[in-house]
Amino acid sequence: MDLQSLASSIPQDTLLVILAYALLGGLYLLVVPLALFFWMNSRWTRMGKIERLLVYGLVFLFFPGMVVFAPFLNFRLSGQGDN
Repeated sequence: MDLQSLASSIPQDTLLVILAYALLGGLYLLVVPLALFFWMNSRWTRMGKIERLLVYGLVFLFFPGMVVFAPFLNFRLSGQGDN
């Protein structure tokens, strides 16, 4: 059974639901956490109180995706540690 016949045997509504879940899952686990990582890296020393509170809330909300990328991304502040 090839992929074409398998896809045609599944109802279209089911395929749309699977696509929606994949899209939302990718957004939740990949896109937003990466954007949040880079936003925090670029704004860390210039954030105001409200922005920092919002960012901490987003980190809490998107924590599973942040954990996925945490071992691979390391944004240390410049000038700290051994060079």
